[in-house]
Amino acid sequence: MLVYNADVSRWFSGGISRSPLKHICVPGLNCYSCPGAIASCPLGALQNTIGGGRFPFFVTGFLLLAGTLLGRMVCAFLCPVGLVQELLYKIPVKKIKKTPRVLALTRRLSLLKYLLLALPCAVFPLVFYLRSGAASPLFCKFFCPAGTIAAGIPLVLLNEGFRAAAGRLFAWKVAVAAALVLWSLFFFRPFCTFFCPLGAIYSFFNKYAVVGIRLDAHKCTHCGACTAQCRMQTCAVNDRECIRCGECIARCPHDALAAGVRGAAKPAARSDEGTEDCDGLL
Repeated sequence: MLVYNADVSRWFSGGISRSPLKHICVPGLNCYSCPGAIASCPLGALQNTIGGGRFPFFVTGFLLLAGTLLGRMVCAFLCPVGLVQELLYKIPVKKIKKTPRVLALTRRLSLLKYLLLALPCAVFPLVFYLRSGAASPLFCKFFCPAGTIAAGIPLVLLNEGFRAAAGRLFAWKVAVAAALVLWSLFFFRPFCTFFCPLGAIYSFFNKYAVVGIRLDAHKCTHCGACTAQCRMQTCAVNDRECIRCGECIARCPHDALAAGVRGAAKPAARSDEGTEDCDGLL
């Protein structure tokens, strides 16, 4: 998070960093308007480019590179929004447990992030551009909590002009961010699981990314220990919800898993608990 927002001089000024690196993207979510942000968010850049009537060649190339190398490992280790959710989850309150019913419901609702990727991030900006000649980054504008928490709220507090302009839209964004913060106390990474279009993009690469969790098929007994307690509600190691955090490596009683390159595409055993709810959803 500090690397993404390294322009310390802007943190308390009520202004936005003008870093020359703003023309490039960081791998994870980090709002372009965060006071200290030194680079661009790939999701915001994607929407802005499409909304400006241009094909997102640079952003597409960047996402292809990051996805091919890491897949959703970006979510685990390179996204500030993921870090904030994990810290919130550490607060000692009663958590929602992984049961077959929770797993089944979660897997179905997790498809929502693909709808958010398709509509407010791609289709709607293009449609509005064709109708009026310009379009706002709609996901950023109405849904993204990263912009609200790390950009909107600090700027409104520190800048009188922004404070005067805040209205119903800002109130809506604060409500959305507050709901996700509260949800994160009870459920592990809800934004990553249900709403993040960037996570949806990286998930397409999960079975093919260069770096991932490598399975030794000769040692694997298909006991399901690797995914039984996975907090990301995965059905198999390296499936679309797997963020390659590595916790499954320690859980495997047969030393069949390891972090590595190549071979990461091969899915490991499913959990015995709730396996039937994962069929067709990998």
